[in-house]
Amino acid sequence: MRVHVDRTKCCGAGSCVRTAPEVFDQNEEDGLVVVIDSDPPEALQPSVREAADICPNGVITIEQMHRTSA
Repeated sequence: MRVHVDRTKCCGAGSCVRTAPEVFDQNEEDGLVVVIDSDPPEALQPSVREAADICPNGVITIEQMHRTSA
């Protein structure tokens, strides 16, 4: 999973930070979302998906990374 955000559309609600604090934070100056782990471990992925689902402005996008086995 790769996490991306569009800070230009963020309203600073903070729901992502409350839902997945290991992955998201808010900038102290403007209150907008900051991704602190763009490649979260599998254990955190459900909370990242929930954060994307509940984001009021839909600024979080998730890119599924496909792992190949050797």
